[in-house]
Amino acid sequence: MYSINEVAAICEVTAHTLRFYDKEGLMPFVGRNEAGNRIFSEGDLLLVKVICCLKNTGMPIKEIKTYIELVMEGDSTRETRRGMMVAHRKEVLRQMEELKKSLNIIDLKVAMYETHNMDLLREI
Repeated sequence: MYSINEVAAICEVTAHTLRFYDKEGLMPFVGRNEAGNRIFSEGDLLLVKVICCLKNTGMPIKEIKTYIELVMEGDSTRETRRGMMVAHRKEVLRQMEELKKSLNIIDLKVAMYETHNMDLLREI
């Protein structure tokens, strides 16, 4: 079992962020100990990692909540969840392409500054 601080460290987020996710209904699977503190099982930790991944890749909290609700419903929602992941994967790939284009422009600007070659400005 893991404490909220341990999960936060593993997932590289703050305990405050995890509490926010819980408040937003993203972690209905998390139990509490006798003192009322959140406790996370190994399975809970895996789901928190998925939540953090989806959030980091731009999925809105509302969609993440829907996904988690479907997870909680079980195998009957497997195809719906797969569809959500396929659609999100396409969106992440689109974002990556946009970032690559932006990185190319930034690289040109860096090269311009490093070489003092103002002709590179014309390429942008």
